[in-house]
Amino acid sequence: MTASLAAVSEPVLETERLRLRRLDENDAGFILRLVNDPDWLRYIGDRGVRTIEDAKRYIASGPAAMHERHGFSLLAVERKHEPGPIGICGLIRRETLPDVDIGFAFLPDFRGAGYALEAASAVLPWARDVLKLPRLIAIASVDNARSRSLLEKIGLPFERTLRLPGESRDVAVHGVTWRAADAAD
Repeated sequence: MTASLAAVSEPVLETERLRLRRLDENDAGFILRLVNDPDWLRYIGDRGVRTIEDAKRYIASGPAAMHERHGFSLLAVERKHEPGPIGICGLIRRETLPDVDIGFAFLPDFRGAGYALEAASAVLPWARDVLKLPRLIAIASVDNARSRSLLEKIGLPFERTLRLPGESRDVAVHGVTWRAADAAD
């Protein structure tokens, strides 16, 4: 990775209980657990990450490379009082979608405690006010009621369903377009 470890570990965003920072190769064990969680496999899909080395490559070619290209990526979410990732939340620029999308996933032990809502609620103003994105979307499996409910709570209403290239199932698209005045508020 090209960024120094100190720069990577500094928080990008902070909330009352959480800090969001860039992922680095030290997060490989966490990523290995997260992307092989049954809910990840069901709702997001198999990324073929089976070893720590696979997880390091996933981080380097995914979040780290995206941050280098775009200045944003998925971020590790940690509780302030207990370092170590509990989930990810951040922004993704996919070739298959017209807009940047917000994504999130948490380890099973940390679901249902409001962490995803808190992290995603911090990412939205960052996207709008700091990164100046005019629009933000999210995609979720049509049958992922919990994620879709969270998207509604943070102000991304359902817009339509679509099938991404190379995928076998439809996803729900949620989104928001900000007016120029919204960014100033």
